[in-house]
Amino acid sequence: MTLGIRPSGSIHGIQSQDSVLLTMPSSSEQVLELSQLRMRYPRSADWTLDGLNLSIKSGERLALVGPSGCGKSTVAKAVLHLLPPGSICQGGVLLTGQDPRPLQQKRLRQLRGEAVGLVFQDPMTRLNPLMTVGKHLLDTLNAHQPEATPSWREQRAEELLERVGIGANRFRAYPHEFSGGMRQRLSIALAIALNPPLVIADEPTTSLDVAVAGQVMAELSNLCEELGSALMLISHDLAMAAHWCERMAILDGGRMVEEGRSEELLSHPRSAIGTRLVGAAKAREGGSTPTCSHTAAVVLEVNALRCWHALGGWPWAPTWLKAVDGVSFHIRAGESLGVVGASGCGKSTLCRALMGLTPIRGGQVHLQGHNLLSLQGQPLRQARQALQMVFQDPLACLNPKMTIAEAIADPLLIHGMASRAEARQNGRKLLEQVGLSPAEDYQNRLPRQLSGGQQQRVAIARALALKPKVLICDESVSMLDAEIQSEVLALLRQLQKELGLAMLFITHDLSVASGFCHRVIVLDHGQIVEEGPGDQLLQKPQAAITRILVEACPRLPKQCIKGMPK
Repeated sequence: MTLGIRPSGSIHGIQSQDSVLLTMPSSSEQVLELSQLRMRYPRSADWTLDGLNLSIKSGERLALVGPSGCGKSTVAKAVLHLLPPGSICQGGVLLTGQDPRPLQQKRLRQLRGEAVGLVFQDPMTRLNPLMTVGKHLLDTLNAHQPEATPSWREQRAEELLERVGIGANRFRAYPHEFSGGMRQRLSIALAIALNPPLVIADEPTTSLDVAVAGQVMAELSNLCEELGSALMLISHDLAMAAHWCERMAILDGGRMVEEGRSEELLSHPRSAIGTRLVGAAKAREGGSTPTCSHTAAVVLEVNALRCWHALGGWPWAPTWLKAVDGVSFHIRAGESLGVVGASGCGKSTLCRALMGLTPIRGGQVHLQGHNLLSLQGQPLRQARQALQMVFQDPLACLNPKMTIAEAIADPLLIHGMASRAEARQNGRKLLEQVGLSPAEDYQNRLPRQLSGGQQQRVAIARALALKPKVLICDESVSMLDAEIQSEVLALLRQLQKELGLAMLFITHDLSVASGFCHRVIVLDHGQIVEEGPGDQLLQKPQAAITRILVEACPRLPKQCIKGMPK
């Protein structure tokens, strides 16, 4: 086997009896061609993909969008032949001119690494926590370029770290020492390590704040342009997809229902699902700040809250990370307070502190008149029942072995507030309350048997089981597509009116906070730097970080908004 290795680490041809011939296609060649593709998962009666036709040329950028369950991520799995055993995959699949399905495992692994790079939604699903950052890259290079010298592979790994903005000095760091944005940059480095003709990015910015998401997408886009690689961006965010891709395809029910230039498609959608998605995106951007009563009782009051983490140093002069540093606010019954900020600003630490999951070094937290920091034992547990949380990833917070009914009933049983029969009955009522009706159709399902929107509704029902007065929503809609996001936000607003709930709404998207919350505070380095109605912050941001967040908010092009159906 011979390797054509260039000092810059650019694409090389590999050819032997046991390998796949791979060369960079010309700009007119197809790097991916799907024709009448049909795919069905094991034990499923329905086709997830049903007659899909799709092609991508070298250097092209295509956004694949659609509602949850439309088959977007399944397309990536079919292209890489990463389907579970027993799946049925029919039709044409050509990746750089080759069908991956009949290849033996050795050749298939080689094609996957060298013909296509994959950037995952959650980078930690790809990263080994026991391996250094550099070792991840060295393993990839060693698997595909065994004849290259160790010194060349190390030099190439350091070059990749530099190119994605991490720096070679972090070569021996571990993934847990990186922020979410840096871990995603590492995923990009792994995806482009072999300069593949095609890069597939599956929801690569969902878990990132808008500022970091913009940086990551700019990095990915620039690298693809430098390498001449095509990019297939899978996303539920139409504004972000239109910004980075000149071409867009909308999927629904496993079929392509619309395709064309992004601006034209968003300005004049022809399909029903396209019209709904564009309408949801328009509503998301055009929402005005709601109003609420200023006479309602204050249910949560936080004064000068401090959460400092010791980072070492001398005992008499320790070094502190001031994650939350003197934060004060209050929330009234029936009011929503938005908390926005960039990654590392202290949003998640604030949530964990209020929930009692991280130590508090100073300040006061009054919940319905009780100072939580002065309570212990059973009185504290009883007081905290009034404060519950809805997490970002519902699947991660639900026990995969418990049915939906069991998951909702569990808090009542833990606190001894109901018998098992009473808890199950309350669970059915809560399922109906959050829109999963009739409850009998859902109560015996496992979490993985529900869609993302349905899982989040279950998480909301579970949080409501103890009849809280304050609900903390931590990025609770960021992983949902625009339509489902609108549905969940409407559900939260309805429950707030019915139950008089106060909500602390954590989000990285200022435009979402503006349309949903009555007031918004902006955090930066653990401190509140700006506060006011969301639409006011969007139109006239004062703090530097607020201006950055406003500029980074994904927006539909103006010409698309003018032409959109109302």
